[in-house]
Amino acid sequence: MPSPHPRRPLSGRPLSRRGFLAASAGTAAALGPAAWPARAAGGPRPFGRHGSPSSRRTPRTLYVDPLGRGDHTSVGDAVAAAAGSGWTLVLAPGVYRETVVLDATRTEATWIGASDDPRDVVIVHDRAAGTPKPGGGTYGTTGSATTTLQADGFTAHRITFANDWLRAAHPDITGTQAVAVKVQGDRSAFHHCRFLGHQDTLYADSLALTAFARQYFAHCYVEGDVDFVFGRATAVYEHCRFRTLDRTDLATAPYGFVFAPSTAGAGPFGYLVVGSRISSEAPDAYYKLARPWVPSSDTTARPSLVVRDTRLDAGIDAVAPYANMSASFPWQSQRFAEYRNSGPGARITVPENRPQLTDAQAGSATREAYLGDWEPWKQEC
Repeated sequence: MPSPHPRRPLSGRPLSRRGFLAASAGTAAALGPAAWPARAAGGPRPFGRHGSPSSRRTPRTLYVDPLGRGDHTSVGDAVAAAAGSGWTLVLAPGVYRETVVLDATRTEATWIGASDDPRDVVIVHDRAAGTPKPGGGTYGTTGSATTTLQADGFTAHRITFANDWLRAAHPDITGTQAVAVKVQGDRSAFHHCRFLGHQDTLYADSLALTAFARQYFAHCYVEGDVDFVFGRATAVYEHCRFRTLDRTDLATAPYGFVFAPSTAGAGPFGYLVVGSRISSEAPDAYYKLARPWVPSSDTTARPSLVVRDTRLDAGIDAVAPYANMSASFPWQSQRFAEYRNSGPGARITVPENRPQLTDAQAGSATREAYLGDWEPWKQEC
C-alpha cells in the first residue's frame, strides 16, 4: 500500500525491537499482563495441555520449541516437514524470529500457541517493502511479510504475528510497508491472535482476482497506522480490537487509516467488522476509519467495508471518517457503510460522510451471509 505522506525526520529515539513488542503488548491489556517476553519458552511442560513428542495428540501433530524440547526449533522447519494436508503444529512459548511460508499444498493446517496468552508465542521478523534484497532490488509489500499463509483451511489459535521493522531505525528507506501476516487461503480462521506492525500489518487477501477467500478473525487484536488492515479477502472481524498508533514523524492529521479493502468488483462481500472496538494512542480525530484501495493490477475493484455494532473511540475523525487513496476512485463510489456504531468517533455530524445501512440491509451484513456454509466460530481448541 502506498505511503500517504512524504517522509520527515523523526524526533526522539526509536524503540528497540524488544521495546516495540513490549510497548505493543502493553496496549493489548485485554489480552493479559504487559510483561515481555511472558514466560518465554519456560516451564517443565512447554506444550501445556496439547501433548508432547512422547505423547502426541494425533499422528500428524508436530511440536516446536526454540529450546529443543520438540520436534523442531523453528516454525519454518516444522512447516517444511509437514507436507500434505491436515497437520497441526503446537508452538511452545518463545520468540520465533524468522519468515514463514505455508504454501497452497499444505491445506487444513492448524497452528496452536501452547500458552493461553497469545503474547507468549511470537512469530516475528523485521523486513519492509523497501528493504534491499541480497540479490538486488527490494522485497516489496508482499515480500515484506513475516508470515505468508496460502493454503486453504488454515486455523491459528493464540499466536502473535508481528513485523517489528521501524521507520525510525531506517530513515533511508521510503518503502515503509511491513506486513506481519499475509493471508490468501480460503477458510482461514484466527482465534485470540495478535497482529503487530505499523504500515500494512494484516494483509487479508486472496490468491487470485477470481478467488473469493473467506477469512474469520475472532477475539483478535490488530494495531498499526497506515492501511493496517487491507486486501481483497472476504473477511469477518468479530469481537476484535483495533488500535491506531501515535506517530512522531507527522505534525498534522491524518496519521493513517485503519482499513483499506480492495474487494474485487465481482466479489459480493469485502470486510465486515462487528461487535468490535477501535481505539487510539494518537490525538483525537487523527485517524480515518478507511480509504478504498483500487490497485493498478485491478482497476475494476470496488472496495467493500461494513462496520457495525462497533465502538469507535475519539481517535477516529467523526466528521470525515473516509478518504480517497486516488482521486480517480472516490470513496463515495465504493461500498462503504456503517450500522449502529457507538462512541465519539461514530457521531454523525455530516450525514453524507457517514453512509448507513438500513435495518433491512443490515440483515444481510452478518457473518453467516459473508462466510456461507463455513462456520469457524464453532471451532474449539
